[in-house]
Amino acid sequence: MNLKKSILLITSLCAAWSVQAADWPTWGGSADRNMVGEASGIPTEIESGDYLPKSEEINMETTKGVKWVAKLGSQTYGTPVAAGGRIYVGTNNESPRNEAEKGDRGVLMCFDEKTGEFLWQLLIPKLGAGKVSDWEFVGLCSSPAIEGDRGWIITNRGEALCFDVEGMANGNDGEFQDEATYFSSKPGETVEVTETDGDILWVVDAREELGVFPHNVSSCSPLIYGDKIYAATSNGVDWSHKNIPSPYSPALVVMDKNTGELLGEEVSGVSERVLHASWSTPAIGDINGKPMVVWGGGDGWAYGYDLDPVMHEDGFPILKETFRYDANLREYREKDGEPIKYATYEGASEIIATTIIANNKAYAIIGQDPEHGDGVGRLSCIDPSMTGDISGKAIWTYEGIGRSISTASVADGLIFQAEYDGDIHCLDAETGEHLWVHETNSRIWSSTLVTDGMVVIGNEDGELVMLKASREKEEIALADFYTPIYCSPIVANDTLFVTTQTHMYAIGQ
Repeated sequence: MNLKKSILLITSLCAAWSVQAADWPTWGGSADRNMVGEASGIPTEIESGDYLPKSEEINMETTKGVKWVAKLGSQTYGTPVAAGGRIYVGTNNESPRNEAEKGDRGVLMCFDEKTGEFLWQLLIPKLGAGKVSDWEFVGLCSSPAIEGDRGWIITNRGEALCFDVEGMANGNDGEFQDEATYFSSKPGETVEVTETDGDILWVVDAREELGVFPHNVSSCSPLIYGDKIYAATSNGVDWSHKNIPSPYSPALVVMDKNTGELLGEEVSGVSERVLHASWSTPAIGDINGKPMVVWGGGDGWAYGYDLDPVMHEDGFPILKETFRYDANLREYREKDGEPIKYATYEGASEIIATTIIANNKAYAIIGQDPEHGDGVGRLSCIDPSMTGDISGKAIWTYEGIGRSISTASVADGLIFQAEYDGDIHCLDAETGEHLWVHETNSRIWSSTLVTDGMVVIGNEDGELVMLKASREKEEIALADFYTPIYCSPIVANDTLFVTTQTHMYAIGQ
């Protein structure tokens, strides 16, 4: 082979590797949280397979388009992430990997991305507060963030936790050395730690350090940017849904990613106005060339903040607010001068879905806990450069949509947004023109993923819907997974990962 052919071969191999080596290391795939991933060759003819006799395992001979399947717990709400050849997912402990440690826990499981081989798990004890702050059997709802040899997660206990991506396989690293006590479900007792357990590097309890009161569950996914970690605290109301136990505790904080040290907090008053809980995940993106933190609050307002904290006049570091925008119409909040009762159909909602950033714009949608049912919604395209503007202006809004907890996808000038009642909407991302709606006839918790020319999303009936990502509606495929799909699909290295309540599927060539 001559030199020219050799160079061409090496160049083509490097190009192929660069396309395939696309990880999904954080919620949304990247800091802007826009649910779009590069991939090619994703199968559309998919059979999820049958159970082996008297087993919860899938008979791979009955599947189609599936590379591997991993058994999870009985309830899985933690959308997976994939990085460095590993895939991580939050679930519960109802299919215990360690038979010596049974009982209700939050669990972060780690698998080999190519084979589905189980590598290790991080056991997280419950708070014992029941549905008030750590709902039984819900497990771990946060998606971790992975960077290099470290990962970060918000636990079901309201903790920010940093872990070693190799688990205990490479020893017990970091200053934190008491995993044996931490993993135990019984205070004061210890468990036997093995190579298939997680390795905690540091942990900070927001309930103790910040006085927050997580409502129902802690669900934010951490955002890593530079040497900082940004996260919501899930601070909210108590069991009565009327009283706010910690109205002055922060709803959004920034910490040192290496130590967990608190670097700053929002002082926008979100917790004083919180409707239910501040569950939404923050995003960072460039706005006219300058990076900005954008976040949807539990009070139904979208906020912008500078990245670097500044000193408050009272002598503590804060996140400087750059804009705020009421994502609710005024008529959602009050009628005839009186506030509308929360959790009623016509009432105001918080922001649960992530407010994403794309093309110098932020996109926010309002929604409520699915237990509250349907209600009026609103999708807003916001100009984040409107520094200091609290007038409620937007580039465009769309009210022909109901409540949603689904994060949007913006690609090729289009925005794809699901709503809780089961409809998927496509709009022009620049003008807000409504182009089409696709009815799935089932509840949707999952978020849209745009990849390989398709919009992919799961619903409560366990259906994986595949639509053409275009201005004209076209259904490409519909695959049945039999158990509900509450997690959002992700794509990494030309593999689509679909997570049902009980299993994770790797779909690809």
